[in-house]
Amino acid sequence: MVHKCRSAQETPSFSSPYQGGDRRDKTSGLPNFRASAPVDFRLYLITDRSLFPAADLLLTAVEDALKGGVKAVQLREKDLETGALLKMARLLRDLTEKYNARLFINDRVDIALVVRADGVHLSRESIPAHAARKIADNKFMIGVSTHSISEACEAEKEGADFITLGPVFRTPSKIRYGEPVGVNTLKEVKAKVSIPVFAIGGINMDVVRKVREAGADGVALISAILNAENVRETTERFVRSLK
Repeated sequence: MVHKCRSAQETPSFSSPYQGGDRRDKTSGLPNFRASAPVDFRLYLITDRSLFPAADLLLTAVEDALKGGVKAVQLREKDLETGALLKMARLLRDLTEKYNARLFINDRVDIALVVRADGVHLSRESIPAHAARKIADNKFMIGVSTHSISEACEAEKEGADFITLGPVFRTPSKIRYGEPVGVNTLKEVKAKVSIPVFAIGGINMDVVRKVREAGADGVALISAILNAENVRETTERFVRSLK
């Protein structure tokens, strides 16, 4: 028998952040708000400008991916100084609005607020989801990176709207997170949490069906799209495979 992260009695009902109220989890005492906007995407593109000789080429690739059907982009450039990050965030906000897509900013709630992003994506080194939501006055969707069942449960408890889980498969960009969690852990996480789970790490066209069959609601991609010879066509293939 699979046990959820919380029992049915402990699982809170979530009110819209635009309707007021402050319902709190009976166990943790943390606010129970989640974003009123649905997680309405299955393909989550994450930026990495180190894959390109110039930042404008990254923006070109992101636009090609948006043309191919990407509906959610995370700006993840942790080593950029604040001014440069803000400039890139504004450019990506313009692009994502042009193609009716969501923009998430990694970690930086302040940058997300300034550019009116749709949300933030937090890591285990970030402030917790409930704190980010309070800073943003409950206006953000919040994603959280997780690498285990316990981290997935903790992210849900703290109010994440969705999580990424990985690395599911071996990939150079995720070596520091240890051995791949594999599809079995993905299945276990999906059995325990009620929020959407995006598989990340070593995801390519050959394994999309495998992670979907394990329960993944979608996939988060970096190089599989940004390193593609034809970014738009590759994105279109991923979009079709996730329907």
